Amino acid sequence: MSQPPRQSTRLHLARAGFNRFLGREASDAGLPIIAQGPTWVLTPAADMEFCFAYLGMIDAAEFRGDSVNLAAKSLLDYFLKSCADEKFVNPWSLQFRADETVAGLTRRATAVERTFKDALVKRLARVAKLARPQVEPPIGRQRGLFVFWTNFYTMMVCREAILGGQRRMADDPGAPSRSYLKLEEAYGVLGREPQAGEKVVDLGAAPGGWSFSAAKHGASVLALDNGPLKGAALDHPLIRHEQSDAFRYVPETDEPCDWLLCDVVDEPDKVLALLERWVTQRGCRRFVVNFKFGHTDPLPLLRQALSPKGVLGRSCVNLRARHLFHDREEFTLVGELRA
Repeated sequence: MSQPPRQSTRLHLARAGFNRFLGREASDAGLPIIAQGPTWVLTPAADMEFCFAYLGMIDAAEFRGDSVNLAAKSLLDYFLKSCADEKFVNPWSLQFRADETVAGLTRRATAVERTFKDALVKRLARVAKLARPQVEPPIGRQRGLFVFWTNFYTMMVCREAILGGQRRMADDPGAPSRSYLKLEEAYGVLGREPQAGEKVVDLGAAPGGWSFSAAKHGASVLALDNGPLKGAALDHPLIRHEQSDAFRYVPETDEPCDWLLCDVVDEPDKVLALLERWVTQRGCRRFVVNFKFGHTDPLPLLRQALSPKGVLGRSCVNLRARHLFHDREEFTLVGELRA
């Protein structure tokens, strides 16, 4: 009797503590949960983006790794067989990750990665030199080798993955707050960053982390907040600070700003209504907005923000929601208004 074809799957990876939201995102999209763990969800394959997934492993195969050497050998055999007819000209992505909730698992993954690299150098030195832990662009489909350890003896392995764009950013000592990192990370999700000569409106700007980021890229910033700016944002030549309430400011529709930035500490539904007003009035050309959900369920908010029939869905392109590496109990929404 012939065996039925193997179901095509995707392994979605989330940050620890946020897997419950990822699972609900998948269920809302009509995908049954095949299996799940503290930081991952396995579903049938589907070309979908999820806010709480930072990586989607396409058709990941399961391997045993009873020891570091055996695990590295299994990976090497798999990789050599899968790339037999493949030409490596450009840098390729080599990523080893582990369920961070399992004690000692990250150290084991690192040990296997080191052993695998040593073995690959001996077999394919030129290919090994092109391996990179992170290859640009930081979002979208990539081919390489992706390994995720679900427990101490089991790893999921694939050659192709979907990257959500989340990544650790380098800090700047002049930045007034760590929120600077969130905005720098969000540029990669949108695929664009402020340019010299562009105009930015930063709602709820204090202490100035996002204003500083935009000005650092050369844009002129109107920073709106009743609180003071600090650090390098204070008295910056490209930042004009006005003491004003973010929810009462009226955008200039005759000359819309190039960027709307908003990291207001307020109820997320109020922030979404604020963004929808700006989009309806066409007060900006693109936006980066942060939503702090805390004890609020973020899923209804995501459904409204990303609905194709909603205000943003009808008016915007490149509309994406991401739980960024530098986000905590919050998610970040980016988009551009249709021309």
